[in-house]
Amino acid sequence: MVVRMWPIPVGERTALGIEVELPRTHLAIVTTDEGYIMCGALDVALLSEKLRARGIVAGRAVGVRTVEELLAAPLEAVTPAAEARGVQVGMAGEEAIGRMF
Repeated sequence: MVVRMWPIPVGERTALGIEVELPRTHLAIVTTDEGYIMCGALDVALLSEKLRARGIVAGRAVGVRTVEELLAAPLEAVTPAAEARGVQVGMAGEEAIGRMF
């Protein structure tokens, strides 16, 4: 297993990129102190329904294996708390992260 983390400048702020190599899969995550985007492994329905009271700000992009791909990809699903911050389905990951500070 390999885990990599590094800072990602977004405007005047800094997000954190995380990649985890697991057997037969890769996880890609970009996070701020307020929210995050992730690869297709993220269960947005769970966060939006069963954990809705937590107000988790998150979005998912599918078909990505790296943080770079995640930042460029359109989001396929977002939580209600992310929508409240202006994050929308179809928005590029980098733009979504910019709204999660």
